[in-house]
Amino acid sequence: MKKVVRVLVVDDSAYVRKVVKQMLSRSPFLEVVGTARDGVEALEAIETLNPDVVTLDLIMPEMDGVEFLQKQMARRPLPVVIISIASEGGEQVLAALDAGAVDFLQKPTALANEKIFEISNELIEKVKAAANVPLNRLPVISERPIQLSKVMPSSPSSGVVDLVAIGISTGGPQALAFLVGQLPADLPVPVAIVLHMPVGYTSMYAKRLNEMSLMKVVEASEGALLEPGVVFIAAAGRHLTFVRHSDGTVRTHLDARPFDTLHRPSVDVMFQSAAEVFGDRVLGVVMTGMGSDGTQGAAWIKSRGGSIFTEAEESCIVYGMPRSVVEAGLSDRSLTLDCMAQAILDRL
Repeated sequence: MKKVVRVLVVDDSAYVRKVVKQMLSRSPFLEVVGTARDGVEALEAIETLNPDVVTLDLIMPEMDGVEFLQKQMARRPLPVVIISIASEGGEQVLAALDAGAVDFLQKPTALANEKIFEISNELIEKVKAAANVPLNRLPVISERPIQLSKVMPSSPSSGVVDLVAIGISTGGPQALAFLVGQLPADLPVPVAIVLHMPVGYTSMYAKRLNEMSLMKVVEASEGALLEPGVVFIAAAGRHLTFVRHSDGTVRTHLDARPFDTLHRPSVDVMFQSAAEVFGDRVLGVVMTGMGSDGTQGAAWIKSRGGSIFTEAEESCIVYGMPRSVVEAGLSDRSLTLDCMAQAILDRL
């Protein structure tokens, strides 16, 4: 019999607290044991109720969500899932992830019943996943990038890889900050990343990652030239693919199609396009995240002669996406997060 996960709901809106409680109560494996109006109440409630997971609003009076996280994580780490409105709290979401939050999802700006309940299934899955997260696996993010080794390419095409394509989800913002922060500015190939993130966050996340990295990091735009030493973060809400032009250059293409994917952007879609454009000169990397996005794409890369690295279970926040690739027999190497950057450099 599965353990029932005890949840504390924190939000300054009585209506949102009620609705979130109703949403979570749809699952027989979740029990809302209490609610709190702000960070101060939440700290007290945790001491008396001892929840397994906290859902947290960020913009609250008295004590906001980021300050609550900093205080609670210093006392006793707990899995926290952020529920936030991007337009109001985007920067705070990134700060909350740095402070130890496990995951987040978009709170609809319109608080109509049908809008709120649209996110019900996603919320339930994120809370259930958070309950199983080993908090000691949250990577420590360095404000100063640490370059592991010097890459001295004679030309961008001198190696065996022309593109590093990364797919990642839950735990991704923290893991990418750790990984990309160790890659050198003169990396001889471009890096393309699909990170499952709600619309409204990828641009500011790319800017923030750029500040923390030696490589140039940008949100992918339509028709951008793929250049060595540049990291392209797929824009939330659109698939990231690649087009080779008559002059030999490769540029990005953003599209809402295909419509039938669980995620947009999809790791599968990016991986397939990379395999079609770059053939056997693709290194695909599948990292922490729920679900199986990336497995079909990894099969495309392998079918064209490319390579696949997966993040090992020992360092994943959620060992879902990499597990799916490994169980499909598509992983060439399984590596912990602290070994991934060096393994990529070695492959190049």
